[in-house]
Amino acid sequence: MDEASLPWQVGAVFRPVRTGNAFEETVERILQAIKLGVVGHGDRLPAERELATLLGVSRETLREALRSLQQAGYVEARRGRYGGTFVTYRLPAPDVGELRRAAEDLGSELEDALAYRLVLETGAAELAARRELTAEQRGYLTQRLAEADAASPEEYRQCDSRFHLAIGELTGSRSLAASIAEARMRLNDLLNAIPMLERNIDHASRQHGAMARAILDGDHLAARQATEEHLEATAALLRAFLG
Repeated sequence: MDEASLPWQVGAVFRPVRTGNAFEETVERILQAIKLGVVGHGDRLPAERELATLLGVSRETLREALRSLQQAGYVEARRGRYGGTFVTYRLPAPDVGELRRAAEDLGSELEDALAYRLVLETGAAELAARRELTAEQRGYLTQRLAEADAASPEEYRQCDSRFHLAIGELTGSRSLAASIAEARMRLNDLLNAIPMLERNIDHASRQHGAMARAILDGDHLAARQATEEHLEATAALLRAFLG
């Protein structure tokens, strides 16, 4: 991913730091972008000056955060003309044992997180369908859908995440896009741990297609319904594996 492809996603994850501990929140913001797949393995983060501006932190704070992430194995710095900070983290392989451990960590908050995500994303899909999207925005959603459809099982979760975050971006609301990213992050370990079954991927791809078509057609009711069906299916699959 080059930097030219980043602007649509930066509003959701690379947003200004708000708390008193700029270092910790800067690490959190970058980790969120990596774990949600906005920047995946081998991708380059935005240039230091740009990223510091997006996060609203000093370059010294950003460098300290990047050093910490490098020591933890999430990124690496490369020198030279095509240098920069590159992501080295890979999403873990799906694992039912990890799925159950992640569910235990959430405990009673699991159903709350699923309900919150449902309300946010159905509303976002409806709002995106109500807007007059530009040709660039329409092309962006179509591109994210195509990437998810063409993804290998190993790449699917990253592309799935990018597709859902893209709909949040198309609402035009930075607050809503950020909330969708945060809601996704609460469930991220669970979603990543669900085994990748070909039948389920095909089903999800058809649902993604219905969501995208409804948004592009400006059919806000169909967009909400398709999104609700997709999220309910994902929640049902999650509950089935938790058994």
